[in-house]
Amino acid sequence: MKKSLFLALAALGLAFATSVTADAADVLRFGVGLYQPDKEKNDATYRPLAEYIGKQLGREVKLYTVDTWEGLAKSLANGETDIALMGPWGYVLANHVAGAQAVATILYDGKPEYFAIMVTHPKSGIKSIQDLKGKTFAFGDKGSTSGYLIPNYHFQKNGIDVSKFLGKVINTKHQAIELQVTRGELDAGADYNRNRDAMIADGQIKASDSVVFWTSDPLPNDAVAVSATLAKDAAFVAKLRGALEKIGPELAKTPNLLPPRYTGFVAKDNSYYRPIRDAGLASGQLPGN
Repeated sequence: MKKSLFLALAALGLAFATSVTADAADVLRFGVGLYQPDKEKNDATYRPLAEYIGKQLGREVKLYTVDTWEGLAKSLANGETDIALMGPWGYVLANHVAGAQAVATILYDGKPEYFAIMVTHPKSGIKSIQDLKGKTFAFGDKGSTSGYLIPNYHFQKNGIDVSKFLGKVINTKHQAIELQVTRGELDAGADYNRNRDAMIADGQIKASDSVVFWTSDPLPNDAVAVSATLAKDAAFVAKLRGALEKIGPELAKTPNLLPPRYTGFVAKDNSYYRPIRDAGLASGQLPGN
């Protein structure tokens, strides 16, 4: 389980020989993770961003949603995606296997960081990690930073074998975790603060129906990454970074460029995601070179 995603990506990375360059490609394929409850809403939410990037680059940008972080990492690794807005762990996997490179980090309330959390319902009696013994627990998909990598690493650091310590364990989407926890269908699950905040703001869940009982150290926010081939084109990377950095000021005129509370992008490179890489290596999820 802990190496299956890496091995799948490695196979794709080895199979991927070349892709079109920034100059030769007719269309830039922009893959976005499933941040919204369904693909239709996700596409509608991020289409203005794709169109803006296309205008700034003078290129056609085709947007599509990939419904798992694992799938998005694979698509960037195998050359199906040129640019991706993706979770940190998915980015690290795509970088490790296929040389994808971060060019920017999204800002949430002006900050390039967020937190992994664990949530439970108020009547569960769970107040700490130790209270999870024998309980039902949900992780996110295996490409998720906050839903899988970081909580798994936290269990390992505390000497906990989840297969023996927890009761029933499932992997599902972040929104489903929050909903099932608030309904009492799950004892607890892993999520991230931005998702919980957004679901509360949208009226999908009530803050009083769930309790955050664990919060991680700050984690780097989602990356805008480019394929290894595009990363070699310094002029393209500089132009893309410049376009992304202009989005913050542009939001005053065009607020639908990003979902609520997202406030722009800041230029970052691969080094910013070292904490995620270190966690992957230390937990055995990311084999060393």
